[in-house]
Amino acid sequence: MFKEAIDHRPKGAYAYAFDKETLHIKLRAKKEDLKTVTLIGGDPYEWTEEGWQYKRLPMTKVGTDDLFDYWLAVVKPPFRRLRYGFEISDGKAKSTYTERGFFADSPKDTSYYFCFPFLNGIDVFDAPEWVKSTIWYQIFPERFANGDPSIDPEGVLPWGSEEPKSNNFFGGDFQGVIDHLDHLEDLGITGLYFTPIFKATSNHKYDTIDYLEIDPQFGDKATFKKMVEACHERGIRIMLDAVFNHSGYYFEPFQDVLEKGEKSAYKDWFYLREFPVVTEPKPNYDTFAFTPMMPKLNTENPEVKAYLLKVGRYWVEEFDIDGWRLDVANEVDHAFWREFRKEVHSVKPDVYILGEIWHDSMPWLQGDQFDAVMNYRYTSAALDFLAKEDMAAGDFADELTRVFMSYPENVNQVAFNLLDSHDTPRLLTHCGGDGKKADLLYVTQMTVPGTPCIYYGDEIGMAGENDPGCRACMIWDEEKQDRERFAFLKKWIALRAAHPVLGSEGNFEFLPVQNDDIVSYKREKEDVSYYIVINRSEDEINWQTPKKLVGKTVKNVWTGESLTLEKSVVLAPKSFFVFLFK
Repeated sequence: MFKEAIDHRPKGAYAYAFDKETLHIKLRAKKEDLKTVTLIGGDPYEWTEEGWQYKRLPMTKVGTDDLFDYWLAVVKPPFRRLRYGFEISDGKAKSTYTERGFFADSPKDTSYYFCFPFLNGIDVFDAPEWVKSTIWYQIFPERFANGDPSIDPEGVLPWGSEEPKSNNFFGGDFQGVIDHLDHLEDLGITGLYFTPIFKATSNHKYDTIDYLEIDPQFGDKATFKKMVEACHERGIRIMLDAVFNHSGYYFEPFQDVLEKGEKSAYKDWFYLREFPVVTEPKPNYDTFAFTPMMPKLNTENPEVKAYLLKVGRYWVEEFDIDGWRLDVANEVDHAFWREFRKEVHSVKPDVYILGEIWHDSMPWLQGDQFDAVMNYRYTSAALDFLAKEDMAAGDFADELTRVFMSYPENVNQVAFNLLDSHDTPRLLTHCGGDGKKADLLYVTQMTVPGTPCIYYGDEIGMAGENDPGCRACMIWDEEKQDRERFAFLKKWIALRAAHPVLGSEGNFEFLPVQNDDIVSYKREKEDVSYYIVINRSEDEINWQTPKKLVGKTVKNVWTGESLTLEKSVVLAPKSFFVFLFK
């Protein structure tokens, strides 16, 4: 028994409140080492003459990666308190694992055991319920559609007449979005994520000048409100992008600092190392990366905090937006984000708060800051396996298992799953122009836990290298659109809506890997199981049917046909098979 590999801490992803009466308790152990794990748990105050009263609950292996197995127990403590340990067995020996280590016999003293002191309802991670069924669509406003040429910025170019550059403009605006809501509704979109819309000098608007004003090239506040209301009438939510880590160079407080130096009333709004403030050859102030045009904001400063909290509240209060996506969220202090959450929720309790974090994000996902982060770990694994094909199926399964086991289940249910964005090459470009690869990537995106996001134009086959290539003008000429791709994605969005277990409702588990080119997993809830099998190779491959399903009748979710499973299923090259078993 490899005791040194066993790990548990009574917090984070290993012990958490799933809802107001249910605890999830996880144990990590060396892969294939333990045969059984049993949770020993009871109320710390429940004693009789015989001693502490506890119950035994078999745990279920819910995930395996290259090094570890993960075991889960779902517990509903009657008095919301729990002291617990783990009885572990490798088939040869047994041991009880507690907070104080390993024991041959279960200790009688409750102080030895792990403790979940009390399940306080206010501490439960509570993301908005509506997010679980949302299909997001990311819009880069300058490049989606030009609906009102009268407000075009100076030097605007005819729509799509040139390749996108870091400094050219084509006049995309809110009216353009309003004009094309039929397209979005037809696809099945239920949430729009806009990159920044606030006043700025660039075409990307991440260099904010005024957080309380809309950039005039997009329209005015009346048009914005009209757009939000039109979307809401169609069941489409709105999420805005906020840049609170840094401002733009032309943000009025920073301009005041440049002009007045140490005498500026705003000198403590930024991280200034010396005076006078200079931008060249290197800025002598903290910035986003090392970009002098984006000075970092000091969110610990009370005035900065008050201003930004006002911003967060204002757009919810005045325009009824439904979510905030927070740029460079990991470089802003946790105390600010806790106050931000309270501020926006005081106006609208079910606002979705999404952080841009590319790495392990558990510190931000405790229920007091964000509802989700952009799930780039899923993105990277999916692209490596299906687009680049430089990852084997087993490695893909290992990585996604690690991702899902890194977070509580209720966090995974609202993870923001994207395949590309304004910060990456487009999906079709990642796939080298191979549409079948892109199809398979959408199959994974629509069948793993979380909320999917489609980058504008991907649904009609747009390609493009990294910024600025990925920010081209949306193609509206249907003769130049890939309508088969649109139909494929539309069908998958509809299937996900019709089969909620494929979304955030079902448990997720990889099946044993049979081939480097085939990945298979299942989604389950109660007596309903969905099996997803994906063949990325150029060859026809036989997938061995799980023994318990041989001879059973299942429904092919994609075709709607019923069939009886034989010992193996033939998968055509670059194809998938999704079936429902009850």
